[in-house]
Amino acid sequence: MKRKTSIFITMILCFCLLWGSRTYVRAAQAPLTSLTFDMDYYYNTYPDLQTALGYDYNSLYQHYLNSGLAEGRSGSAEFNCLVYRNNYPDLQASFGNDYRAYCVHYENFGKAEGRSAAGDGMGLSASVSEAAPASTLIGSYATAYNANISRAVNISLAASRINQVVIQPGESFSFNQTILPRTAANGYVEANVIVNKSYVLGIGGGICQVSSTLYAAMLDAGLPATERHPHSLNVGYIPEGMDATISGNTLDLRFTNIFEEPIQIQAVADQGTLTISLYKL
Repeated sequence: MKRKTSIFITMILCFCLLWGSRTYVRAAQAPLTSLTFDMDYYYNTYPDLQTALGYDYNSLYQHYLNSGLAEGRSGSAEFNCLVYRNNYPDLQASFGNDYRAYCVHYENFGKAEGRSAAGDGMGLSASVSEAAPASTLIGSYATAYNANISRAVNISLAASRINQVVIQPGESFSFNQTILPRTAANGYVEANVIVNKSYVLGIGGGICQVSSTLYAAMLDAGLPATERHPHSLNVGYIPEGMDATISGNTLDLRFTNIFEEPIQIQAVADQGTLTISLYKL
């Protein structure tokens, strides 16, 4: 009788523990509130998502969690994850690259503490934006763009995707592979592109300004390209001979790290200025 009672009590305890852990997991994954994700704001702010995802809460919410947070998209008028992360080193130390944790912190504590999370994070890094103290700048170049037209979205997005990339000694870098295919699903929008020596609308217009600015920084660093192609027309944002066009999977900008130290790319698109710098780590 005692043995049966002991087994019964053990089963009850196990059930309670499992139920409690299940409740905890559910609580931890509770949906974000409108403080950090406002569907109407997210939908209306990013036209590329309107085309790719439509007015569907689940699709937009999952995009925000899986891509938007790291890309620097604002989830509401008052919250941008990368702005929040980069503003507060104490949060960086606590949460690292757990972007959802920044949302939860802002909802539960940050707003009440008066912390700022508003702004455009599209040109910010998903990692700490400053180079490590031991790094050495070896090359840099800046170009200007109009921040009020659609190609600015593509410039900011492509810059964010090469930002903080580290290339080890002897390792090769591909611009095409790093910025992902130019599709609406990957966040790119329509803007002017050069096709057969003419300007036409195409998804991803503007990314060549990022590849060209990177190439100019490579020239400044004495880092030769293993693949580079000029445009069929002169472009106004960079001197002739310093441009590097990208096209589908056929034309790419590539280089190999010829140095004994790792190289880090830093790319920031901010208020009409694109700056790309190369550092030895």
